[in-house]
Amino acid sequence: MLTVRLPDGSSRAYDEPVSIAEIARSIGPGLAKAALAGRVDGELVDISHVVEADAAVAIVTDREADGLEVLRHSCAHIMAQAVQRLFPEAQVTIGPVIDDGFYYDFAYSRPFTPEDLAAIEQAMAEIVKEDLSVERQLLERDDAVQLFRDMGEHYKVEIIESIPSDEPLSFYRQGEFIDLCRGPHVPNTGKFKAFKLTSVAGAYWRGDSKREMLQRIYGTAWPNSKELRLHLRRLEEAEKRDHRKIGKQLRLFHFQEEAPGMVFWHPKGWTIYQVIQSYMKQAQDANGYLEINTPQLVDFSLWEKSGHAAKFSEEMFTVESDNRHYAIKPMNCPCHVQVFNQGLKSYRDLPMRLAEFGSCHRYEPSGSMHGLMRVRNFVQDDGHVFCTEEQIQSEVAHFMDFLFAVYRDFGFDEVLLRLSTRPEKRVGADELWDRAEDALRQALDATGREWELVPGEGAFYGPKIEYSLRDCMGRLQQCGTIQVDFFTAERLGAQYVAEDNSRRTPVMLHRAALGSFERFIGVLLEHYGGELPTWLAPVQAVVMNITDNQAKDCKKIEQTLKNKGFRGISDLRNEKIGLKIREHEMQKTPWLLVVGDREARSGTVSVRKRGGNDLGVMTIEECCERISADVARYGRGAPVALAGGKPNESEALTR
Repeated sequence: MLTVRLPDGSSRAYDEPVSIAEIARSIGPGLAKAALAGRVDGELVDISHVVEADAAVAIVTDREADGLEVLRHSCAHIMAQAVQRLFPEAQVTIGPVIDDGFYYDFAYSRPFTPEDLAAIEQAMAEIVKEDLSVERQLLERDDAVQLFRDMGEHYKVEIIESIPSDEPLSFYRQGEFIDLCRGPHVPNTGKFKAFKLTSVAGAYWRGDSKREMLQRIYGTAWPNSKELRLHLRRLEEAEKRDHRKIGKQLRLFHFQEEAPGMVFWHPKGWTIYQVIQSYMKQAQDANGYLEINTPQLVDFSLWEKSGHAAKFSEEMFTVESDNRHYAIKPMNCPCHVQVFNQGLKSYRDLPMRLAEFGSCHRYEPSGSMHGLMRVRNFVQDDGHVFCTEEQIQSEVAHFMDFLFAVYRDFGFDEVLLRLSTRPEKRVGADELWDRAEDALRQALDATGREWELVPGEGAFYGPKIEYSLRDCMGRLQQCGTIQVDFFTAERLGAQYVAEDNSRRTPVMLHRAALGSFERFIGVLLEHYGGELPTWLAPVQAVVMNITDNQAKDCKKIEQTLKNKGFRGISDLRNEKIGLKIREHEMQKTPWLLVVGDREARSGTVSVRKRGGNDLGVMTIEECCERISADVARYGRGAPVALAGGKPNESEALTR
């Protein structure tokens, strides 16, 4: 007799070991039909898995995140099977689940075309109709190597041979197709209702630019066609909002081959950058941070002492000069310790909050760079708090209050919190890791917000909280972080005089609110579709004349706007006013002020807001008051098109 405890608190007794599928059938035929996998004492398993002892069991369907992941992972296998049916010489390599979908990398002699993708989709539909059973098998290493070698799957052989010998090897077979996989997978291929192949791209084998280039086919799968259609519309919207397109359209920035992964900021783009930096300066000043600036080139020995060289040497740009080996700084942490070390500090000086808009360089493989989102040169709103262990929780709480206020001003109200704990490769004793993780847990609990635990994803020197923003398309954008570090300050000789006159090492908190300025601007451009809130817009107002008779009046109004601190320009071109209005609307200018003979005589302006909202005629003073109120709103209350996986389609796709 064994007892199964279900999520609703009820229990069921069985006379003998029972599979997840049998448990689902005993609960009801509807659940049995919907079951994709199971969860036994928290572990995700196939529905063929047999429960042999008392356990907590949940039936997993496509209505939850785990079920959707199983569905997508299994759909990747169907895609790989379809590819090999159509292109028998194609070799399969790796095919994981990603946000909203999956991909598989293939080695094939020619590039896949859009016509190929359509044919693969059709072959996938045939495999779904065949309703093939999906079966899990265990193989010995030598047998598995021989099996895939005989199949001509050399990449799979390499993968299998790289797995530690003490790890079990599981495989999933459906019809003629078999692949190495941990699983779990759906019980049969007939479970699929809605899928789509979305694109194909190049990808280096195992992410190594020195290895061969493979072809990566991306796809997505959803529980039903309605959700698939909404996702595809969301992808269309994301394409329209691509920050690279917006940057070109609004003339904000560009990239070129002579400086790969490094931004050429144009005047309007640099204005956005400076507005954000000015805002962050004021916010950090108000929260007790002392701004510093540290060198770009630092002797490589410092990075060896801090431990960064051992971890990040392949990502560092280096240079030789005067028989010395330098690194262009990839991060600011060791340099901030050098500032702290100048002059002996007392416990009364703590916490000491240092901040820097530090320019960093890191080597990113050419295939991984993506507009502003992933670059080789970036600036962080970097900060380090030197404090006592007793001050950790209060400093983390202080930072979170600061962080949430900043995000609200930029128009983000939904912030997801994740605690990443100790990785396998790390420095320091487990006792210190226990204390650091416990401090972050308590700080998170004190917020009253929900948070997620992510085991093993902490930095090599300490655990961290990551803050992710949900943008208007429902995507998560990880931006902020705070990390507890018991080790770097000690490695670099930082000390303070404690209350008992002993010398102690301060705890170092690494924190950033926006992260990379470049990436954050990319996030903003896509979130707002280029229609930045007035406080961020590079040009806040444009004054346009109807004829040359109003040119002097327009220049006078432009100067008034500038005197009041607004970023205003005048457009005095000899063009029709309708054309000028359309062009400035295309440039996403928030306020459009028109002056004709009537307005010139009465000292007024005709005012339009971005989006075609005609506010009528008003005095210059009243117009400035309106603009001022608009600026003061920041991004608060900005409409969010898609959030939390529950999109409002009418707002989402027309904004």
